[in-house]
Amino acid sequence: MKAYIKAINYALPEGVLTNEQVAAMFPEWTVEKIEKKLGIKQRHITAENETASDIAIKAAKQLFESSDINKGDIDYLIFVTQSPDYHLPTTACVIQHRMGLSHNLTSIDVNLGCNGFVVGLSLAKAVILAGQAKNVLLLTGETYSKYMHEKDKSNRTIFGDGASATIVSTEGIAEIGEFVVGTDGEGAENLIVKTGGARHLKPANDLEFDDFGNPRSSDNLYMDGPAILNYSLEFLAKLVNDVLEKNGLTMDDIDLHVYHQANIFLANLERKTLRIAPEKYYVSIENTGNTVSSTIPIALCEAMKEGKLTKGMKVLSIAQGLGYTWGGMVLRF
Repeated sequence: MKAYIKAINYALPEGVLTNEQVAAMFPEWTVEKIEKKLGIKQRHITAENETASDIAIKAAKQLFESSDINKGDIDYLIFVTQSPDYHLPTTACVIQHRMGLSHNLTSIDVNLGCNGFVVGLSLAKAVILAGQAKNVLLLTGETYSKYMHEKDKSNRTIFGDGASATIVSTEGIAEIGEFVVGTDGEGAENLIVKTGGARHLKPANDLEFDDFGNPRSSDNLYMDGPAILNYSLEFLAKLVNDVLEKNGLTMDDIDLHVYHQANIFLANLERKTLRIAPEKYYVSIENTGNTVSSTIPIALCEAMKEGKLTKGMKVLSIAQGLGYTWGGMVLRF
């Protein structure tokens, strides 16, 4: 038995934060500087009462409407998010009820960041191959905007909110190949929101500003950009080689590279490090920003829409996320 992506779609919040708006808030940033450095023109931001589950449900409804898949056939639900509606219950259970999915299914949340789609897909494939389900609905949804301080000019220029919906089944448009995944929790504090969980339940109220005017608080999203960059590049080549080897392929066999879409600066470093021809390295970030676990599925959808991803092509996807965690896979369309 094999596992396939049967259908895929995505959704974005209606709210938009443009570079013009960012530049107005932070005069040291110009519209041109933001776009040149990050490759981002705008990012979508959820409303105050809009959550990751809301946009994930939106993505799922769009998927069902654009395909011949019946939601009654879904027998397993995976929701990848670090922005759950509640600490408990599981947000996937809330989604199951709101969407009117079958009661005879497993609903689980997966707390992972930028590599969440890759790991979520590996779990969905395992469920299919184990015979536990025939149609898995894999959702990703993230609202990092809710964790950011309003004066955080770095993270606010990078991250956008978004969601995706993917059906994993026994047939479909893309065969799911073999995975390579890993974890090194030593780097956990380099991208973190320290308070709000059981370790530090109450707000710390310890806001400070550094010499450059950047806010630092245990109550908001903190990212050590240089450390994350170094981590992303440190073992990139080995990860790619391991994924290729596990799938019995070489670099020449890959028709399109669709990696986690962090920003254009990192994308160019990855492409040059791996010596990938520009036409084989796909980037789709200018209108969404870094949507964390949703970047790869959004990019896959856009590549198909643009005709850059067609039947018969092999796609290599790599993603490294906070934690530290990472994963890679091959899709055969």
